[in-house]
Amino acid sequence: ARLVKDYPDLNVLINNAGIMLFDSASGRQDDARMLDTINTNLTGPIRLTSALIEHLKTRPDAVVAYTTSVLGFVPLAFTAVYSATKAAIHSWSQSLRAQLRDTAIKVIDWAPPAVATDLMPGHAENPNSMPLADFISESVALFDAGHDDVQVERVKYLSGAERRGDYDSVFAALNGAH
Repeated sequence: ARLVKDYPDLNVLINNAGIMLFDSASGRQDDARMLDTINTNLTGPIRLTSALIEHLKTRPDAVVAYTTSVLGFVPLAFTAVYSATKAAIHSWSQSLRAQLRDTAIKVIDWAPPAVATDLMPGHAENPNSMPLADFISESVALFDAGHDDVQVERVKYLSGAERRGDYDSVFAALNGAH
């Protein structure tokens, strides 16, 4: 209520917070780390959207955007909780888009690949990570073109795996299995 009172013209919500931690789905989970990841990556965006949705319905050209992940399509095994939350928020954004189709609110799902940032140790220096400037440039072009599902070219290998029928081999390649 205070946010809407202080910023009555608010018409864009970008859900971009995220925690990506190594975990062990095959062993005992650290409950605090698991819940922090779920609350930040999934529960937080849903709650924030819920808190602002009625206000956003009154605004012209309103946008609700979610930063999901390519790992929402094919999980990285050693970040199982993160990958699961990103799959869930992808599903949530698709459902929200369907529910809001008769409103002025545009729902955007932005699924980055591995980008050369400090999200995970080594990402910034990893030659397989997409350079940040390239990621920004390609993403902005997709936003400007009006896409609801913003996927840079590097994402399509993973996001299209099921549709192409090669999910198992893509999962194995991503997770080092042969």
